[in-house]
Amino acid sequence: MLRAEGLTKAYGTLQVLKGVDIEINKGEVVSIVGASGAGKSTLLHILGTLDKPETGWVNLNGKDIFTQNSRDLADFRNKNLGFVFQFHNLLPEFSALENVMIPGFIARANESTLKERALELLNTLGLKDRTHHKPSELSGGEQQRVAVARALINRPVIIFADEPSGNLDSNNANDLHELFFKLRNDYGQTFVIVTHNQDFAAMTDRKLEIKDGKMLL
Repeated sequence: MLRAEGLTKAYGTLQVLKGVDIEINKGEVVSIVGASGAGKSTLLHILGTLDKPETGWVNLNGKDIFTQNSRDLADFRNKNLGFVFQFHNLLPEFSALENVMIPGFIARANESTLKERALELLNTLGLKDRTHHKPSELSGGEQQRVAVARALINRPVIIFADEPSGNLDSNNANDLHELFFKLRNDYGQTFVIVTHNQDFAAMTDRKLEIKDGKMLL
């Protein structure tokens, strides 16, 4: 489903990625591990089109995604990719429901259909009674589940998560990890997750390790 070959990336004189190849299959939960500075987040950002490689290519369902212009690429990203980050990135002035709906508004989805899906996702994620609460009124675990619902709203092909449980206590982290597997089992959702949590990484379908800018075999 997702394939990338020969990815390189440097920032100034620092060579972060040194020719990375990766393949992700539909319905997999794949973890990417490695020491700080190994290139995990850089790789995730390139796979998620948030950054571009200097060399190499990324193909999603037969489409070479970096051949698109910046406007088409942004539209492609919004409609096909979902993101969950460590610090939630929820907009503080909006409710949980409104935060979840934002990517759908960007995609120009029908508002009533969008609201129905957002409410369904919040209910599925155990947030039925928190839909009109703002982020400051939610716990860290609840905020992260809102972020997961937001990532799911446009029915993405794949979700990229960068240290999604890194800002949570152990109980909320475990709940979030279980949620990823539930979403995979219930909806066939595909996840690529950068994590330092070795226990979680061991639970995933495949654990990939990156070291000094290269994927270990």
